[in-house]
Amino acid sequence: MEDVLPRVIVVAIMLLVGFPVHEFSHALAAYRLGDGTAKLLGRLTLNPVAHFDPLGGLLLAVSFIGASFGFGWAKPTPVNVNNLQGGRWGEAIVAAAGPISNLVLAILVALPLRYILSSPALAVSIPSMILLIMTLFVYINLVLMIFNLLPVPPLDGSKVLFAFLSPAQSYRWRPVLEQYGFILILVLFFLPPGDSIGARIIGPILDALFSLLVGR
Repeated sequence: MEDVLPRVIVVAIMLLVGFPVHEFSHALAAYRLGDGTAKLLGRLTLNPVAHFDPLGGLLLAVSFIGASFGFGWAKPTPVNVNNLQGGRWGEAIVAAAGPISNLVLAILVALPLRYILSSPALAVSIPSMILLIMTLFVYINLVLMIFNLLPVPPLDGSKVLFAFLSPAQSYRWRPVLEQYGFILILVLFFLPPGDSIGARIIGPILDALFSLLVGR
């Protein structure tokens, strides 16, 4: 693979910047809504060491460098939902803050990348590796945003889903989904082999967002 080095660099950037920003956004949203748990535990910070999860980081490296997909996680941000203002809507806001931060990171790099690619003379003057790193950074942040917003526990999107359900529906379905959510994720992304259901869901959304932001 000719793009191994750029992928390694992007993984390093995600571990040092992307994941910390994602978890910090959860912590900041929770703090602003009344829960200081993350701050008390030293997680209201952009320090990558505070958010690093060895298994999640290793999986990100293996999946993005070896399989070109990009799946991994940082250490989950602790949140006491009982302290949050707004009840289940507060929980949904805290959950959505992480994926939204990935979208913001993607946009911050996609805008200059789009400008560069729209000018052939400018694009030629910039090393191709830099352009590839920018492209891959936009790509992986969009993948993580879409993936995390899937309405399946323990993903962030499940908290958003529960906010939209009635209290009775949430009471009925939340324990079931939380018990079998991880199994459902495995089914979504490993079956059928080579062309999973999850890839079919994420693929078109990813292509549309990437085209919208980068212009190609």
